[in-house]
Amino acid sequence: MKGFVSFLPLRLASAALVLPLLAGCEPTPTEPGPLYAITTQMLAADVPNSYVIVTDKAEQAATLSLDNAIEVPGRALGVGVPKSGSLYVVTDANATVVRYTLTSKDTLEESGRVSFESKGVSSLGEYQNNFQFISETKAYFFDATVPQVVIWNPTAMTVTGSIPLDSLAIPDTTLSFSGAPVLLENQIIMPVGWRQDAVANIIGKAGVVSVDTRTDTAIISTDDRCGYTHDAVVGADGKVYIATEAYGAAVYRTQEGTAEPCLLKFDPQTHTFDPSFYKSLNELVGGGIAGALIHGPQGTAYVRVLDETLAPVYEGTHPRTVASGTGWQWWQLKLDTLTATRVPAFPSTTGSVFIYESENHLLYSEFAAGAASTTLHVLDDNGRSTVSLPGLSFSFLQLR
Repeated sequence: MKGFVSFLPLRLASAALVLPLLAGCEPTPTEPGPLYAITTQMLAADVPNSYVIVTDKAEQAATLSLDNAIEVPGRALGVGVPKSGSLYVVTDANATVVRYTLTSKDTLEESGRVSFESKGVSSLGEYQNNFQFISETKAYFFDATVPQVVIWNPTAMTVTGSIPLDSLAIPDTTLSFSGAPVLLENQIIMPVGWRQDAVANIIGKAGVVSVDTRTDTAIISTDDRCGYTHDAVVGADGKVYIATEAYGAAVYRTQEGTAEPCLLKFDPQTHTFDPSFYKSLNELVGGGIAGALIHGPQGTAYVRVLDETLAPVYEGTHPRTVASGTGWQWWQLKLDTLTATRVPAFPSTTGSVFIYESENHLLYSEFAAGAASTTLHVLDDNGRSTVSLPGLSFSFLQLR
């Protein structure tokens, strides 16, 4: 914000000289402020659809509406490079990526399409970070259905290749890539998990796909000590710490014989799990049901712990209901000492949390019961709430 100068009239003559000078000055152009695209999914209707909202609100309290939003069939996500002025909208209803470009009127205008059907893809979606943008001319889509990594050009809007990941396919299971991969120099560390939807269970196997972004090649690493290790952060030692996410913890709480939530250590240079390192997440928090690993400040991470006084678990409760409940506390984990402490200033939230970057803060999402609305909170300000909007939002991008 530009300041203003206050002229104190020392004498009438000087004031008379100042006024004509000021009258001839052109006003200083105001720099446009940050602008965001939030894509929200409306799941209450028989046929789900989504809306892309363009807003200048993200870090302050506000209620957003669907007025003037772009309607998209199915469950949609908005992905792209922050502050690039471009948004790529995808949906589970088809295999087409639609590019929108920010106009001078702060609206989005369609500027290109590309289909992934040639690679056997019929649906795009799940998590925003399943799309990774390497450069202006190269991006990846981590496709869990084939499975593969589709390589495409976001400038030319063309498909240029793929990286097969055949060994990730396990019969009678659903493969799921992480919503929080780790980005290193010339490398993407993408954790994977397997679940058995028919019996609401998970496979006791951890997996990581390491993609070399220079050669477009991948190395697959696995570990059989625990499962649904979707969350990862980098420690001060350069190793990647990988943990069971909240859904895996909920399965452990509701299903007998399921592998307990755990913390593993992965070496991104050798692409191997440390066989001597294994920590029970539950033991790290004093015996509670723990899941998730979210990047925190100064060599720490956040772990989520279920508080059953807020979200009781009954016999027959589906683990998805537990994971989506609002009884998950925030605990801070020091990665060097592996000591965890509850952070009472943070309000308990749902187990499903997505982290987004705004102009000045990291934000996390909070979903209301019944998929009615989403509220964003400031991670670095004790969970202070900011914008709320209808539906479930799984993607957020700063356009400018």
